[in-house]
Amino acid sequence: MAQWRIMTTIRGLIFDYGGVLWDMRWDITRELEQEHGLRERAIPDTLYGSETWRKIEVGAGDRDEWLQSAHRDLEVAAGRALPPLHLHWRESQHFIAPNIDLIRRLRPSYKTAVLSNADNTLRQRLTDAGRIIDLFDEIVVSADVGMAKPDPRIYALASARLGLTPDECVFVDDLDRNVEAARETGMHGVHFVVGRDDLQEQFAALGVRARS
Repeated sequence: MAQWRIMTTIRGLIFDYGGVLWDMRWDITRELEQEHGLRERAIPDTLYGSETWRKIEVGAGDRDEWLQSAHRDLEVAAGRALPPLHLHWRESQHFIAPNIDLIRRLRPSYKTAVLSNADNTLRQRLTDAGRIIDLFDEIVVSADVGMAKPDPRIYALASARLGLTPDECVFVDDLDRNVEAARETGMHGVHFVVGRDDLQEQFAALGVRARS
């Protein structure tokens, strides 16, 4: 007997922030590391690879202390005083304009949300610096909800806040492990890498089409 798969209509699009909406400029970290004689990934690892960050991203700890401790750890790794390299890196980052434009053209046909492992300043950054918060029906920030990707509960929360089931949603992230975790909850998953992928083409492959 033939088995038929029921195809659910995609109605919701859920986006990671860093790496999908915001260009992290990993190339700049490599340039700074080479310039200052640091090992590869020393800059992002001291910022996002610490136990302090793991607390910050679920809403515990002090943000200023996290930033200060990351700089201290970088100086320990270098064995000398360093300029504020994490700040220099952040100052080079910017929104990924084609993806922001794409989201504008996907609305109002689709519900949209941000789902990000981030500290509790993200909502304000979307409001102030980016002025793009109105492009999203929901903003789910790990620090605000006390859990972080790839915890399956946070994907369920994001789809529920959109009023949709997981299989009605597509989740986009630049980290494959987060995409796989979303798929395990029943979502469609898109692994996007800036400079390599075209998000509009990736969506089109799933039947998600934007206005021209």
